[in-house]
Amino acid sequence: MYREQSLRVRDMAQTGIFTALTAIGAFISIPIGPVPITLQSFFVLLSGFILGSKKAMYSQITYLLLGLIGFPIFAGFTGGLQSLFKPSFGFIIGYIAAAYAVGKLTEAKPASLIGLWTAVLTGTIIIYAFGLPYMYYVLNIMLSSNLSLLRILQLGMLSFIPGDILKSVITVFLAKRLKGTLGTLGTLGTLGTDL
Repeated sequence: MYREQSLRVRDMAQTGIFTALTAIGAFISIPIGPVPITLQSFFVLLSGFILGSKKAMYSQITYLLLGLIGFPIFAGFTGGLQSLFKPSFGFIIGYIAAAYAVGKLTEAKPASLIGLWTAVLTGTIIIYAFGLPYMYYVLNIMLSSNLSLLRILQLGMLSFIPGDILKSVITVFLAKRLKGTLGTLGTLGTLGTDL
């Protein structure tokens, strides 16, 4: 019973840490258009590696809900239901699916370098798969901007690729280092509660 409670508390704490890190990543932003450059996706992908699929997904759901109820934790220190009408909101929805996918791809077995790269690329593609159609809808349907598909790709993806590559390299490097360290600490922690 005590062990189950301590695991639950630890799970909630880990989930909360990555919710907070995603918010901090939003504050470090460079506005370059409808979608600013932030460190959010870095922490989203890292959450999948470190927390596993379910806890990573919960950390991003928590982030999204806290922002929607009004906490100013989205990029540009914004929050509230009006965020649903921002062109970049689809990327935040994508964070939930990306965190889950990265966790699912790396939690079952010791991840090889190829496995880590596959997970980070899959997570990045998922973020764009949610974000770009949402951005297209807000800009072209809701705001009647009549932007071409190429222009949407330029605004929402192409200008971010260099940064995504850099974030992916750092994420894979940290995931490789941290998964080994945290795995050892987790085993020691379990032994300690059994004694």
